[in-house]
Amino acid sequence: MDTPDPNVPPSPVTIADVQAAAIGLQGIANRPPVMTSRTLDATTDAAVFCKCENFQRAGAFKFRGAYNAISQLTDAHRERGVLAYSSGNHAQAVALAGRLLGVSTTTIMPSDAPRMKLKATRNYLGPSSEVIVYERDEQTREALGAQIAQERSLTIIPPYDHPHVIAGQGTTALELFEEVGELDALFVCVGGGGLLSGCAIAARGVCPACRVIGVEPANADDAARSFHAKTLHTVHNPDTIADGARTPSLGRWTFPLVLANVDDIITVSETEIVLALKFVWERMRLVIEPTGVLALAGLLQIAQSTPSMVAGKRIGVIFSGGNADIQMVAKLIAKAGA
Repeated sequence: MDTPDPNVPPSPVTIADVQAAAIGLQGIANRPPVMTSRTLDATTDAAVFCKCENFQRAGAFKFRGAYNAISQLTDAHRERGVLAYSSGNHAQAVALAGRLLGVSTTTIMPSDAPRMKLKATRNYLGPSSEVIVYERDEQTREALGAQIAQERSLTIIPPYDHPHVIAGQGTTALELFEEVGELDALFVCVGGGGLLSGCAIAARGVCPACRVIGVEPANADDAARSFHAKTLHTVHNPDTIADGARTPSLGRWTFPLVLANVDDIITVSETEIVLALKFVWERMRLVIEPTGVLALAGLLQIAQSTPSMVAGKRIGVIFSGGNADIQMVAKLIAKAGA
């Protein structure tokens, strides 16, 4: 399936789609470990299981959806190539998946994308592939991507709003449930909603009693506002250190899936993100990027504000990626103090 026709209403992505994606990713995607922390359990008074997608290929869960989507293109569309737009992790994932599948990729990235993500994307590029850098303040990635895709007859693989991308991302939670069994709650970061909707579909399919909670930056709270108002809200270039959550809105596919399968979406402050980042780096010894700790920041917030919601429960947390700018993280942690 190619980019969905905007004139055709999306049909739901199902647990069968997620399970099919899992089969297609076997032996190709990594199966990252689930890690625990006695300190984290004591802090939350819960049994917490962290799915570490920082150990995924290309350093984030995005590889799952990118590979699943590109692998299902027709031969004709593979021959012409694909286009992606991303601040970093989806860009790296598409570049790597394209190289593995022998498909040329054109990736559009903002000039202010983390330097290491831009460098990594270029390193993953296969033959006849390229990165195009644009200025956020001058044009949108969607408009530029549509223009280039039309000029070059490329198939767009969006970062979240695509059924095969969503199904691929859902394999993250599917693996977590397979490894640790039933959970009372699952915390997942949310930007455009691909990971959240995919994981929620997996949860509904294999552990329907599990509450699924999305977490996004308060500075980029379009998903939370959309979820609670049941009307799509947007945000333009939000100011947050969680660069993976700087998406303008939930998508045509992800918004209805989130409404149908997610129990709540909460927001966390920039300070809460940094404190969660500090915890995983110093106490768990894990290299996680700011976006990657959003789910943990949400759990820590709930454990402090409404402890009865998590006390004595089995809690899942998705660490979505580890493509961190080491110098930037060091500055953030140092600024946070002891």
